[in-house]
Amino acid sequence: MDLEIKNQLDAISNEIDARVEKASKQAEANALGKADEVLKSEISNLETKFQEIHSRIDAQEVANKKLASGVTPKSFKQGLVDAIQKGGIEGLVNGSSRSASFEIKADMTTGADFTGEVIPADRVAGIKYDPTRPVHVRQLIPQGTTSSDVVRYVKETGYSNGASTKAEGATLGQSDFDLTAYDANVRKIGTYFRISEEMLADTPQLTSYLSARAPEKLLTVEDTQLLSGNGTAPNLSGIITDATAFSAGAFATAVATPNEFDVLTVALNQLALANYTADYIMLNPSDFHKLLLRKSTTSEYLVNQAYQGLQPSFNGVPVVLNTAIPSGDYLVGNFGMGTQMWVRENLSLEFFREDGTNVRDGFVTVRLVERIALTNYLPLAFVTGDFATDIAAITSA
Repeated sequence: MDLEIKNQLDAISNEIDARVEKASKQAEANALGKADEVLKSEISNLETKFQEIHSRIDAQEVANKKLASGVTPKSFKQGLVDAIQKGGIEGLVNGSSRSASFEIKADMTTGADFTGEVIPADRVAGIKYDPTRPVHVRQLIPQGTTSSDVVRYVKETGYSNGASTKAEGATLGQSDFDLTAYDANVRKIGTYFRISEEMLADTPQLTSYLSARAPEKLLTVEDTQLLSGNGTAPNLSGIITDATAFSAGAFATAVATPNEFDVLTVALNQLALANYTADYIMLNPSDFHKLLLRKSTTSEYLVNQAYQGLQPSFNGVPVVLNTAIPSGDYLVGNFGMGTQMWVRENLSLEFFREDGTNVRDGFVTVRLVERIALTNYLPLAFVTGDFATDIAAITSA
């Protein structure tokens, strides 16, 4: 719309407003509530003139709307024209009403016209978090309880076998053995949170979240202690720490182009020579999947029959994946016979208000703690090693 037409429409619109206001005052003063006929005629003429001017720009507006990507919002003047054409102020003009109203609709979007949370969001219950280890070491070994801070056990440390066949009247050979008492100290593993009373009271399902999440996180630390604790207080002496190192034995420099699967097979043989049968193989997930990807020169998977069903197994021995085993290392053993975990205080989550300045500051202390011991009875029941080193040890010259 050019400036001249706009000015004409503005002038007519202003004149209509003045005439309507004058008609309204006349209707109020007139006992019959009727506006002056002359004034009504003037308003009618102005309406006709307004519509004629507007018709001149209809074609241009239609063309502009077709070019636009969306629907053009209706302007105030367009709303006024529509109201006049539809008789929106007729009641005011003829004196039957003291007011007039009309609706102007415009395009609206949630982004442009809504402020704040006008549309309520659907809230999913609970707190989402990544999973922890599907299997913990404590699930693989026997457990017992203790009422002391030390667990003592007796282990055979030597045996001289004098048994042999003898002729009649000959003296039997003498046997002897050595027994040694060993101690495993109870160690504490724990952590704490300090949470405001408001956070604890106002956060939905926070207590349930802590009860599920915090113990799982502590068990990852327990896994590391049960496997690799160095035995120096306050650490446990872990299974790998006390296990027997890999020995190539008769397979030293005897295997052509060996891989990780060959190392595990030799380790199982090492256990068998010590009269143990492995019940678990523990691997880092990266080593397990690397082994599954091994192919022959004809692109056939080398261990395609070793993994069957939901529980992977190599040579009939279940394989347990655990990130507590460092990548490149492995542990093969009889977990049911060679070790045991002892619980002095089971894993517990407790809430305390009486801690430091909690009462004054409005905080609650959440404590998570356990006290356990580990007795590695039979180091020969476990074989551990490093894949790279052990592959080199059995590679044929």
